Amino acid sequence: MAAKLTKKLAKKFQNEIRFIKGLVDQPKSVGAIFPTSSITARRMAKIVDLNSGLPVLELGPGTGVITKAILEQGVAADQLYSVEYSENFLPHLREDYPEVNFIHGDAFDVDAVVKSSGVSQFDCVISALPLLNFPSAQRVKLIEDLLKIVPAGRPIIQFSYGPFSPVVASGGNYKVQHYGWVARNLPPAQLWIYSSK
Repeated sequence: MAAKLTKKLAKKFQNEIRFIKGLVDQPKSVGAIFPTSSITARRMAKIVDLNSGLPVLELGPGTGVITKAILEQGVAADQLYSVEYSENFLPHLREDYPEVNFIHGDAFDVDAVVKSSGVSQFDCVISALPLLNFPSAQRVKLIEDLLKIVPAGRPIIQFSYGPFSPVVASGGNYKVQHYGWVARNLPPAQLWIYSSK
């Protein structure tokens, strides 16, 4: 029992060191001061419909906290496609989750993500991108592009540290829903869902 706890703490420490290194090397691509909590990750992963038969798309896996939660939700590793921009995180992600389809690329280029994955439709999108680091128009375009690759009504979930949705409803193409907040995240996280009308 003690050995298992020691191993778990060592893994958590290694992930936090990776996170800090990523934050120092590429602060705009990380956009947080601490890794996402496992509670936030599990809450986000609950949106997956395991009966859809479609893979799941994750954006910004970072240290893999949300990746782990998606897999624990019941998604088969080979049915998870995860886009990471930072080269610092990729080797560890691939080592920790060798069967997950990690794509090194820019999540804002949805056409390139579709081409790299070879998948044209996903059940849902689970995003930890630091959207507030990007211009509003770029955020709106991302949501509009992502909604084209999920079935009508299926969600894109995003967390943010701000009190308001990081993406506003634009032109009535999609709806924005507050999915709640998670106090046990540092800082506390707001969860948002975007779906087509």
